Amino acid sequence: MTSIHDVAALAQVSIKTVSRVVNNAPNVSPDLRARVQAAIDQLGYRPNQSARRLAGGRSFMIAYLYSNPAPGYTSGIQSGAAARCRELGYHLVVEPISPGGEERFDVLDRLVAALRPDGVLLVPPLSDDEALLARLAELRLPCARIAGSVVAASFNIHTPERAAGRMVADHLIAHGHRRIGIITPPPSHRAALRRVEGFRDGLTAAAIPIDEALFVPGGFDFTSGITAGETLLALPQPPSAIFATNDDMALGVLTHAHRIGLRVPEDLSVVGFDDTPASLTSWPPLTTVRQPLEDMGRSVIDALANGPLDAPEFLFTLVERGSCGPGPG
Repeated sequence: MTSIHDVAALAQVSIKTVSRVVNNAPNVSPDLRARVQAAIDQLGYRPNQSARRLAGGRSFMIAYLYSNPAPGYTSGIQSGAAARCRELGYHLVVEPISPGGEERFDVLDRLVAALRPDGVLLVPPLSDDEALLARLAELRLPCARIAGSVVAASFNIHTPERAAGRMVADHLIAHGHRRIGIITPPPSHRAALRRVEGFRDGLTAAAIPIDEALFVPGGFDFTSGITAGETLLALPQPPSAIFATNDDMALGVLTHAHRIGLRVPEDLSVVGFDDTPASLTSWPPLTTVRQPLEDMGRSVIDALANGPLDAPEFLFTLVERGSCGPGPG
């Protein structure tokens, strides 16, 4: 079995230098780091995790806690985070939390007692859970968040939610739609609520009167999309287009539209948000807003493993597919 001594001999450096490279320690020149990494790759060296923990006082574990009911969103983040962990020699520990989150402190305390993770990754709505953030601060446990809205002593990736909501409104209005329904997110998802604010901005800019009957709450899951779609399409003046603030709810709307014999997009246009895998396999394929979920997951792992960085700017883009068409003539 290849040892650290073999790597040091091949790279012509000390064992301590190899250890510093393996542990991503600072103050190693790029050339030296590249030479050691080349030796590691050539020999197929795999560090002893127990020795790394003892030497560096770290667990090389990162915990991912989530209570988001949208599986496409959480799995996209998880995929990017897990891939980056593997590249950096870390392990990702995934802990789902129930929607109410009553057990989140017990889960956190067990994680700390058993594994003492080097950091915690949070996504909405947990990224705005002030009590949980305070508990992490008490434990002196580094935290990285995606789309957090509350102020907290942690790394946070801000996302352009309001601009994206405006982008959807502008897109539907440009297609000739004037009566547009929207399925809003749960109140706990503060970042996603900004999508609704941006949508309102678009209506106001186009001088379209805002009808509150067209704003129907959803639960960020498929079933609530069906229910909200039933409500909107049963109105005396139903909308010609519906914007669901996540893909799962948009897919629920599509299902209900098919059940009642509406043609999409001829009779009803539907737009989602997230660009999850299911949005491409629905019929018709779903027009949606793409979040670079895997890239976001990788970035928060970088922040936890290598220390706070400048938060990257992520762009959201509108992906046009078959579920959106011209409004009524």
